[in-house]
Amino acid sequence: MALTGRAGMMPLPCAVNHREVCVELDLKLQEFYQNNLQETSLEGATLKGRCPFCERRGREKAGTIVVFLNAAGYFTGYFRCLSRCVPGGFAPHFARLLALDPELVPGYDPDRAPYIQQVVLPITNINQEIPKFQASITKEISDYFAGIGVGAATLAELKVGFNGRYIVYPYFQQNSCSYVARCVSHKKSGELFWHGDENFSTGGLQIFNLPDIEYCEDGTIFVVEGEENLLCLRELGFPGVAVPNAADLAEIDVARFANVRNVFLVVNNSQESEVAARSFASRLGFKARIFQWPFGQERDFNLARLARTEPGKLSETVTGMIKSARAFSPFGSPKREFRIFREELERQKSAEFQDLKTGLPGFDQALGGVHGINIIGGAPKAGKSTLAMQFATGMAARKVPVIYYDFENGRQKVYQRTIARLGKVPVASFVAGSPEGDEKERVAGAEKELRAILEYFRVVNDRKLSPEIMRRHIDFLRHESRRDDIVIVIDSLHKLPFKDFSERRTGIDAWLREFESIRDEHQAAFLVLSELNRQAEDRYDGVPHMGMFKGSGDIEYTADNALVFLPEWDPVKQSAESERVNSLWLVASREHSPGLVARYRFDYPYWGFLEE
Repeated sequence: MALTGRAGMMPLPCAVNHREVCVELDLKLQEFYQNNLQETSLEGATLKGRCPFCERRGREKAGTIVVFLNAAGYFTGYFRCLSRCVPGGFAPHFARLLALDPELVPGYDPDRAPYIQQVVLPITNINQEIPKFQASITKEISDYFAGIGVGAATLAELKVGFNGRYIVYPYFQQNSCSYVARCVSHKKSGELFWHGDENFSTGGLQIFNLPDIEYCEDGTIFVVEGEENLLCLRELGFPGVAVPNAADLAEIDVARFANVRNVFLVVNNSQESEVAARSFASRLGFKARIFQWPFGQERDFNLARLARTEPGKLSETVTGMIKSARAFSPFGSPKREFRIFREELERQKSAEFQDLKTGLPGFDQALGGVHGINIIGGAPKAGKSTLAMQFATGMAARKVPVIYYDFENGRQKVYQRTIARLGKVPVASFVAGSPEGDEKERVAGAEKELRAILEYFRVVNDRKLSPEIMRRHIDFLRHESRRDDIVIVIDSLHKLPFKDFSERRTGIDAWLREFESIRDEHQAAFLVLSELNRQAEDRYDGVPHMGMFKGSGDIEYTADNALVFLPEWDPVKQSAESERVNSLWLVASREHSPGLVARYRFDYPYWGFLEE
């Protein structure tokens, strides 16, 4: 039931004894209202008394005030005169109307500051025009509103009028003056205009029935999309304000609702409106509760349409939506979190997840494959890129989607070296010359393997790469490969695009933050190549440690696995290709023990490494 004088709000049960429902009353509020009303009587959770405001306004017969005292309800302490002599509200508003000492109000906070609207209000307003619009309401307009269950008393209370062609909704400010009215056609959807000072139709000032926010101090209010929908709620007796469209919520200052305990958000049934409501709720905080329309309801369905198509069901529907509404939270529900946890466990057991292996046993055994963010630091010309290409193409050969962001070698060189490694044929043999015999067959076989690898392997040389572009690349390749898990190779971290060279350090750290987000959002694993700082005597050898990484202190916080790829040969001296052996060290890890991962011998001239 709604907040009407006929029945009152449906009580929320707080205890059940056999077939009887016990309603707990808010005793402090009950005492406050009984002390300040005459001829009171308590009927269930509803207190009734003679309205003192009717008498003050010179009415011959005082109306009845009803106060809702269900301690478990959202509208505990809400009062309203059934004769509508004053706008309804909660206890602080009642005290102001009676000029009572605010300290008498239960829960009074002497340090609470009222909301002060930071806008200069002009002298000129449209107050004098509003009664003329109200007097111009025709039977056609009355019947139009009757079709959604809204009566003349509600229209009069919100001062809704008619100008001969458009319904006029005046927008009042805190000083009880209206500077603008929204004029809407009741015949042609979308035909409307603003009458008056249009500066009050934007910038967070476009709130219909704005004074209700103050009246709902220490209570609950509705924030509704569209004036008609608010009128439906007001007919049921609920307090509320409206914005013309859900998109207007973005401009509303949430500080206006600082002294309100609960805010119900009711928007039209559309994705756009729901996104706007959730964005507003995230700014408003835990006090926000968003009404949820039933699954399968038609697009743009709203309260007014419900009242028009299913007369008599509005009160029941609103009451049900109030009960089912939950406080907005940026956190997932415990049920949802546990479901995601179980799904992630199952994903980790899947063959697809287990396929995230390089094919090099030492590496895969030490790290369990390529998962999370793996950063490999190495000296210049130590073979980092060669190792990364071997890892990437090895995974792609296992049908793992891989995006290789290359800022070092170029796409053609990546493919040529892959052919050389797969076919055990020097690059010069099939680029500068024409292989024959056994070499020709091996090149043909390697090209066939490369074609299969390219189904899952993308090389990107875009020097204007951004995190947004990277996210789109991931979505495209996951769609094309029909695989969820994906590996991103960055060659190299220090050559990622920055705005200018002076921002290199902060730019690297910003990219690392983005890698963390992409890892979590897209189930992506990263293999990132990094430069090292020179050690003593400008060398790159020594005991591997985190301090060897160049250009970012954030690597130690971002990397799930931090590795160092060090040559055991002297790059300054001439060494036989067969003597080029590098050791790969795990220097820090969230899951695995640091130490030597494996030693790799450079397989020249085939541009690959043999794991020893």
